Amino acid sequence: MARVDGSADAAAASGARDAEEVREAGEAAAVLRERYDELCAIDDQFETVGEARVEAAADAYREAHRVLDRYAEDAVGTGDFGSYLEFEGRFADAVDVDADAFAADAFAAADEAVDKRRLTERDFAAAREALEPASEAVDLLEEREDAAAAFREARKVAEDARDALADRLEELRTAASMADADVEADLGRLREPVDAYNEAVQTAVESALRERSAREVFDFLERADATPFVDVDLPPADLRSYVDEHDAGTEPIPTLLEYAAYSNSKLEHYVADPGALRTAVAVHRTYLDRIDAEPLTLSWPPAPGKALPYEIDELIPLVSRIADDETVATLRELRSFARTDEYDRLRRAATVRDALDDRDYELVAAGVVDDRVADAEQTLEILDAVLEETERG
Repeated sequence: MARVDGSADAAAASGARDAEEVREAGEAAAVLRERYDELCAIDDQFETVGEARVEAAADAYREAHRVLDRYAEDAVGTGDFGSYLEFEGRFADAVDVDADAFAADAFAAADEAVDKRRLTERDFAAAREALEPASEAVDLLEEREDAAAAFREARKVAEDARDALADRLEELRTAASMADADVEADLGRLREPVDAYNEAVQTAVESALRERSAREVFDFLERADATPFVDVDLPPADLRSYVDEHDAGTEPIPTLLEYAAYSNSKLEHYVADPGALRTAVAVHRTYLDRIDAEPLTLSWPPAPGKALPYEIDELIPLVSRIADDETVATLRELRSFARTDEYDRLRRAATVRDALDDRDYELVAAGVVDDRVADAEQTLEILDAVLEETERG
């Protein structure tokens, strides 16, 4: 499909954004796979060594260092003999591990380093050095914790990317379903009469509201409400009764609203019953302010060619009561136009242009939207597979 509305650069930019989103989703899948493999490799190490052995060694290593730190000053030299005895007992308990424990030799060597009648700082340093092989157990636990956190983060990123790509794919599929539209069409043939009519009927309604009595306006609204294609809000019953039964109902609606803002003393000069006007009009100011031409206007894009003539058939008798002959003639011309193939073609183009944002319209107009759909589908399939394969209980 040839490009006409918008530049080739705009189409390229739209495609680049989709390519970037697909690339990011693909990278998220790749990173998730890497983090999953890393976590599985660490799990294999634990399975080989024995998770209970690693955790026991890590606990013993940490406790041994806590004891060393606690008694590093009090238990050395000719210091506190009670602290020395307490240290010996607590340290022996800390490094008392099974013979087949992970790094059992390290704990035995550390115990031997401080198994003396008199301890020095050098003995404590030797015990710490002897314990060093057991630090691998702590490192393994921390490595697994870090790997698990990295995996969770990668999975969240992948899930978010999956949701974003799925949403984008739906948008692209919607755009692709509209690729049959004639995006080169000049919509002026359709847009100009619709806009001309809408502007004219807006002016006509504004004039009617200024110049015609509230009774006449309400009568018009009731007549409009009786037609299926025209949706109006009827006046509240108490307001309708007031307008029908009081002389003030012969005034235009703007005048009634102006009266409702007067003080009682001033209002007495204009109406016989100021209280009745305030009760009926003031409380319904919002309704009165909202009366406009919208129910008589044509939508954009307008109704399908099979429906628009019926809509116009109902509008003509109403519009002819308030608008000039030219406005009614515009409606009749549109009714005739709606029965042509050209109308259907232009309406389809208008519907597509209205439904799509600039980004997707550029893709449709450039004729590349199907390619973007294929790219997104392929990447989403890969991402879904990786998410399923890396699911952990």
